[in-house]
Amino acid sequence: MPPSTALSPISQLRQAFSPLTLAGCVFALLLAVPVLVVAGSLLVGGTGETWAHLADTVLAEFILNTLIMVLGVGLGVALLGVACAWLTTMTEFPGRRFFEWALVLPMAMPAYVLAYVYTDFLQFVGPLQTGLREFFGWSRADYWFPDVRSVGGACVMFSLVLYPYVYMLARAAFLERAGSLTEAGRAAGLDPWACFWRISLPLARPAIIAGVSLALMETLADFGTVSYFAVQTFTTGIFRAWFSLGDRLAAAQLAAALLGCVALILLLEKASRGRARHSAGPRARPGKRAVLRGWAALGAIAACTGPLLAGFGLPAGLLLRMAFKDGDSQLGSRYLELVHNSVLLAAVTALCAVLLAVLLGYAARLARSRIPAVLNRLVGLGYALPGSVIAVGVLIPMTRLDQWLASAIQQVTGHSPGLLLTGGIAALVYAYLVRYLTVALGTVESGLARITPSMDEAARSLGQGRSATLRRVHWPLLRGSLLTAGLLVFVDVMKELPATLVMRPFNFDTLATQAYTLASDERLSEAATASLAIVLAGLLPVILLSRRISRAR
Repeated sequence: MPPSTALSPISQLRQAFSPLTLAGCVFALLLAVPVLVVAGSLLVGGTGETWAHLADTVLAEFILNTLIMVLGVGLGVALLGVACAWLTTMTEFPGRRFFEWALVLPMAMPAYVLAYVYTDFLQFVGPLQTGLREFFGWSRADYWFPDVRSVGGACVMFSLVLYPYVYMLARAAFLERAGSLTEAGRAAGLDPWACFWRISLPLARPAIIAGVSLALMETLADFGTVSYFAVQTFTTGIFRAWFSLGDRLAAAQLAAALLGCVALILLLEKASRGRARHSAGPRARPGKRAVLRGWAALGAIAACTGPLLAGFGLPAGLLLRMAFKDGDSQLGSRYLELVHNSVLLAAVTALCAVLLAVLLGYAARLARSRIPAVLNRLVGLGYALPGSVIAVGVLIPMTRLDQWLASAIQQVTGHSPGLLLTGGIAALVYAYLVRYLTVALGTVESGLARITPSMDEAARSLGQGRSATLRRVHWPLLRGSLLTAGLLVFVDVMKELPATLVMRPFNFDTLATQAYTLASDERLSEAATASLAIVLAGLLPVILLSRRISRAR
């Protein structure tokens, strides 16, 4: 190439980083700040007094309870998810077509709502124990009943609402890989049980491990369930260090420890997936289902009905009964205010998430460098972080920025403006974006992947620039994906509890915080109205997901 036509380093940099790519990188870095702040807290020496107090009192309990929940929930979701996926995929029994999509419905039920419902149902004065005493004529000393408000009870709650992660991924693996190979195993003389252990399960193992990892990250992120059950975990410890002990650095370091647990789960999932690369070549032909009759069919129906009834049917019915029988005494203007606050936060966050997802996804698509794609993966780590961890990572830098802004404005005007960022909903929306942007980003990237590069080339050949191509070509093709992304983020924000509890402005409540407050005060019937509204909002994406599963039969 002649020297006169060679591009200078600055020109090469301008080509690699267009204004759109640069904007995407800037926003991605801003969204990664909370993760970096929490990780950086490990490099700062903490107050030995707080750590000594935690080590002498509850730190060992944090670690033990967290390990028990990881093992218990991992085993529970694996058993429920794999069993239901294998039955609905590899066998034929009455009601199979109903169960194959209905088994996803427990995803609409937040774990903390399930905890409130079952506490009311299973407590000593609840309907179940009262009915047992009346039927058998027992007194309190005549029988023993397990306490749902325990570590074991928390494991059961999480397993009932999180098993659909394993169910969906395992079912997809069984459909795509195990069908025709299972037929070959049956032809070789293997019985159905041997085919499951020797063919289906090994082929689906990477998908099962991925589903279990998602369930465990949601378990570690929970605050409402473990707090209500008085189970001491890292999440409750973060709240205790922040609010009871007043030590933000200790809270950040506890958050960093929890972040390490999440990172370990992700590394184990990736390592297991890397070691278990089974392939059936092209998309495998679904095998012929084994027809179940008699007791076998009844057993399959019972195995699928149990998780669906315990995880969705019974709690939804109990919520409806409590809401219509007792309900919230503040159902009037106060309830409308709660709905307004929840919808406002969810709508603003969903809109911002969709716009940012389009920016980041489009910037990575057009960039000649891999840096935007790498930064998008860094942003994606936010979804693996608990809301309490993100709240710590947001509040520390935002508080310092707020103080600097207030000081600067006071020096110029002579008046203190107060808290500009942390005193309103801006910091809360920022925390939501850090937590849930990856949901929208993944949906948008999937939509962009279906748009071939030839469409971009055709638009450029007609004289359309990048912005015009996005507006006239990509945007109409992405509308379905954008609507799905916005809906998913909207529902996630409606259910979010720990970040909202930490970062909400003064005298600002949502449906989630109202349900938590009333349940914490043992006003479970009054908490039913807000809890039911959260569940109804969560049903929207679950129904869409169920319809997609049904169409993909």
